[in-house]
Amino acid sequence: MSPRPGASGGPGLNPTRLSVTSGDGGYPVLIAPRLATVLGPTLRSLGIEGKIALISDSTVIGRWGAGVAESLRAAQFKVASISLPPGEANKTLQGAEKLYGRLIEEGFGRDDVVVALGGGVIGDLAGFVAATYHRGMPLVQVPTTLLAQVDSSIGGKVAVDHPLGKNLIGAFHSPRAVICDPALLGSLPRRERWSGVAEVVKAALVADERLVESLEKDLDAIGDGRASEARMAEVVERAVRIKVEIVSGDEREQGRRAILNFGHTLGHALEAVTGYGPLTHGEAVVIGMRVALEISAQLGRCSASDAARALALLSRFPAPPPIPRPEREGVIAAARRDKKARAGEIKFVVLTAIGKAEIEPSISAKMLGLAVDRALHEFADKAP
Repeated sequence: MSPRPGASGGPGLNPTRLSVTSGDGGYPVLIAPRLATVLGPTLRSLGIEGKIALISDSTVIGRWGAGVAESLRAAQFKVASISLPPGEANKTLQGAEKLYGRLIEEGFGRDDVVVALGGGVIGDLAGFVAATYHRGMPLVQVPTTLLAQVDSSIGGKVAVDHPLGKNLIGAFHSPRAVICDPALLGSLPRRERWSGVAEVVKAALVADERLVESLEKDLDAIGDGRASEARMAEVVERAVRIKVEIVSGDEREQGRRAILNFGHTLGHALEAVTGYGPLTHGEAVVIGMRVALEISAQLGRCSASDAARALALLSRFPAPPPIPRPEREGVIAAARRDKKARAGEIKFVVLTAIGKAEIEPSISAKMLGLAVDRALHEFADKAP
């Protein structure tokens, strides 16, 4: 998984290339600043052919779409740009239906290609459409947010939300490639950037103590956008390496890959009950990680000193804006509906040390209630 001289990329670029092992034959994750500006020749170098559906949201397409489409057309790709309004509210079966309609109208077939240009919502939604249109068509992920670059674009999990739960309708559909351009992160709003930093911290806490040490030094600069482009490229690469290593060993999330869900059981539940919008994904996951750390300590799985160290790092995240406190029973019900639950039993990821995590096969109803009460405490002073 080390950088390879001459790795595929555009003219003048020598991206880091990491390889994800997959039942579909595997795929590369390419990382380099300004890689999106040479997307066309990069895809040609990877042997990708066919007409391209460039799927994005209106914000991203307005900022980056013209340059990306120009690069694709210069490489002799035929391109149809398709955009949706931004936001998690569009990551639904209704959103997918709109995209199916456009693909049908534009005459796309199973040998053509979906290029998902955007954050996690677009990556999940466009990936779900690619997985199901004509029973599957090639997918290329071009993530434009920190969260998507280090997490959701890698691993082949694609999905849409249901009003009763996040990512409950989905599939495994490996991309042909993931193209990470850290230069795209410079325009991220502060809140969106911090949302992505949550996934970097999560990856570090469960798998890389040295990355935790690094983040302890400059977390605020990374979250506030003051870190250099070189530092951001390093952060992206180190977090991606964690994801690639874990996903390659457990593509279908039957074992160790589940540790990447640290903080997500309650995080997803909070997103669902608050209506997918008032909390960013990262804000919800930070609350979930804080609760998971307390449960880890209560269960005796994590030392008090390690839990305190991790909580100190998480305490540096900005608080979300004031939102109404969710109903306790609604959060519990959403957690039980989480896709990681089995027969109503909640699998919970616990920290065992800084840089190490394990899966608790089931937590008691009492412990779940305590966890939800702790999570709701985050809202106690924020309700209107």
